Amino acid sequence: MTKKQHYMTEQERYKLEGLLAAKVKPVEAARVLGFTVQTIYNEIRRGTYLHTVGYKDIPRYSAAKGQDIFEKRQRNKGRPLKIGHDHEYAEFLDKKMKLERYSPAAALEEARKAGYTTKLSVQTIYNYIDNGFFLRMNNDDLWEKCKRSPRRSTPEPKVAHKDLPSIEERPVWIDDRSVLGHWEGDLIVGCRGSSPVLLTLTERVMREEMIIKLPDRKAATVRGAFDRLERQMGKRAFREKFQSVTLDNGSEFMEYEELVRSIYGGRRFDVWYTHAGAPYEKGANENHNRMIRRFLPKGTDFTKVSKKRIAEIQNWMNDYPRKSLGWLTPREVGRM
Repeated sequence: MTKKQHYMTEQERYKLEGLLAAKVKPVEAARVLGFTVQTIYNEIRRGTYLHTVGYKDIPRYSAAKGQDIFEKRQRNKGRPLKIGHDHEYAEFLDKKMKLERYSPAAALEEARKAGYTTKLSVQTIYNYIDNGFFLRMNNDDLWEKCKRSPRRSTPEPKVAHKDLPSIEERPVWIDDRSVLGHWEGDLIVGCRGSSPVLLTLTERVMREEMIIKLPDRKAATVRGAFDRLERQMGKRAFREKFQSVTLDNGSEFMEYEELVRSIYGGRRFDVWYTHAGAPYEKGANENHNRMIRRFLPKGTDFTKVSKKRIAEIQNWMNDYPRKSLGWLTPREVGRM
């Protein structure tokens, strides 16, 4: 069959979608539609999105998405790209965002540090991604663009128990992030029916992250994690690093007296509890948990996630540049 020289039409894209849904291989689809195999692969890459089935994200081709990107590119024809012909710069940004999971802002800052002189705004990068100008990167890879549920206000914020220390009583130097050693904590749970969880701890000033895999979410297990940290670090070093932890009202954190008791006797740190239904009161940790979910999405079975993998994610978090830190990483701030 003679290979077609024109752009793929919308009707041909829907035929391709039907062929792929019927498990027809790209090579065979190319023969049926009369295009080169490379054209078919390019089109599949352009129109692929992640379709959620149960707890899994499955790549699927969408003719509508492919057509939308094609039309956008046609409208933008003739407009000179600010990135010009600097293919090396485009490749650097593409790899940072897609493979290393950097945000557009962080990728631009890393490019500046690497010596690239082309000037681009964050909005320009988002426009390029929307229009499919990057080889690998698309909107599905942007964790900043995830849909978030609107915050629900509570007319009468309540702490879990009137005798527990409320965040309302937390000292101002913790609130304004002027002193190191004050952390926020939470648990990330795995798929339904599985027991392992992740204890995540975020330092409020320099955004250092700790991720600890636990066999279950019992209060005694959470206390045991802090016991091990205290034993490994020693009483003095632990007290310097962990002066307080702000937690929510989960039952795993409710055994207050046991939680704050040091294995060496006396008190090991202060604990403050947020209001019920107010996760934004420990926003640094909530934001970090969203970042971790990019690696371990909801529905992940943590029994199959190794401690080595968790350590890799923790290292990525601590080596990720933050705008709030002047584009330094938590690890770099910790060395200062």
